Amino acid sequence: MHKGYLILILHAHLPYIRHPEHEYFLEENWLYEAITESYIPLIDVFDRLLNDNIDFRITLSLSPTLVEMFNDSLLRERYLRYINNLIELSEKELLRNRGDVSFGSLAEMYNKRFKRIKFLYEESYKKDLTAAFRRLGETGKVEIITTAATHSYLPVLSMYPQAVRAQMRVANTHHIKNFGKAPVGIWLPECGYYDGADRLLAEAGIKFFFMDTHGILNGTPTPGYGVYKPVACPSGVIAFGRDIESSKQVWSSIEGYPGDFAYRDFYRDAGFDLPIDYVKPHLHPDGIRTYTGIKYYRITGNTENKMPYVREQALAKAEEHAENFMLSKKRQIEFLYNNVGFKPVITAPYDTELFGHWWFEGPEWLESLLRKVEQTRAQDVFKTITPSEYLSEHNELQRIEPSMSSWGYKGYNEVWLNSSNSWIYRHLHRAVEKMTELANMFPKSEGLLRRALNQAAREILLSQHSDWAFIIKTGAAAEYTSKRLSEHIEKFNNLYAAIRKGDITEAWLLEIENKDNLFSEIDYRVYSESERRLSKG
Repeated sequence: MHKGYLILILHAHLPYIRHPEHEYFLEENWLYEAITESYIPLIDVFDRLLNDNIDFRITLSLSPTLVEMFNDSLLRERYLRYINNLIELSEKELLRNRGDVSFGSLAEMYNKRFKRIKFLYEESYKKDLTAAFRRLGETGKVEIITTAATHSYLPVLSMYPQAVRAQMRVANTHHIKNFGKAPVGIWLPECGYYDGADRLLAEAGIKFFFMDTHGILNGTPTPGYGVYKPVACPSGVIAFGRDIESSKQVWSSIEGYPGDFAYRDFYRDAGFDLPIDYVKPHLHPDGIRTYTGIKYYRITGNTENKMPYVREQALAKAEEHAENFMLSKKRQIEFLYNNVGFKPVITAPYDTELFGHWWFEGPEWLESLLRKVEQTRAQDVFKTITPSEYLSEHNELQRIEPSMSSWGYKGYNEVWLNSSNSWIYRHLHRAVEKMTELANMFPKSEGLLRRALNQAAREILLSQHSDWAFIIKTGAAAEYTSKRLSEHIEKFNNLYAAIRKGDITEAWLLEIENKDNLFSEIDYRVYSESERRLSKG
């Protein structure tokens, strides 16, 4: 009935940031902003589609570190403090902008929006976003997949297969705990693939993953259908390749939809625009100016003289862009079907945080797109589908050995391995060697020793975030990330020394456990070279 398929993938990830030792911590806002602007609005979109019986499909990757932050009681309460603070600021803005033709309605929009977000979080989702996403996954219309435990850029660990295995095993156990079943798909962090990675994915029970375009096109032999038909790796694991055209339309701030002049300007925020004495009670206690999410201007153009944001015009533009995207996919699929003679699958992956946080109108664009695909004749040409559904219906695959690749700048390792951040890897690699040594030395343990070994495993995983190398490269928050990475390595080295000496201080260990408390189910033996399957006991 259909001439092709569209696979939409949203990858949701943030690094694990939790600082109980501080009453306020600036970088924790990364989570709170994403909850307010992306995660809750998207859950709301999917719920509306379900309530209206729209037959849509979407794939959602939730990183284990993000889920751990969703589940953390401290961060849940701090998020409520955050959203209450925004509601309080928006109440002040209602009074300040009363009677203003341009900004009065916007102040009202933000006030209503923040109140609704709080209601959904507290009353509808009971402060449990993991459960909200799990419920969506149970509908069959949203496929929930995982990524590496701490979103490590795997090519830089490729010389240590046990480190890659540990990332996979911890992610697998975590997914089962939170979503009730083992993940069948994985988002390789930064789409980072290296020769032979598929064998470790197969070992972990993974059925499919996603690659950047050139990772497929540069494969051996050259795939006859390009990225428009999945490829089977030598291990049998399936790779879906990113469609360049779909990426450019949605990602690019220059050529893509988010750069349209009618859309909200991300950078013009009330936290920077308004007098410091007025906004200071709603910022960091030290008076540091931060984003509030209250933004009154549209992109306008390449100018400092921004025009007021007009919500109705922006929403009309989002619907127009959804129509454009749908028609372009229809033309693309019809061309391939009619001229090449096969049913193509268009794979379109994006960061979840693009929708709502960076591109304010993104959730509305996505909702409009999914509605239009079902409610117009586009469905006669293509439909949205999940990877699992596609593979259950199609077994004619291309067979190649994919090429090393990533979706970073220039397509390989440069973003995560360059002159600014190369210093981190001698520490990460040495830590892997030491952790493997400990796992082999203590095939069984209990009590304080077991706790220390498990905490050592947590610290090494936390040091491997791809985010640290990326942020150091970009320069934004580089001081914080360098400090975080160094602290995790230092804690690991201290734990290693204490374990080797048999001199573990419980009070000191408890302090570390309370701060870096993710993955309560972790088993340090994931680093054991002698066991591919964890033994019981």
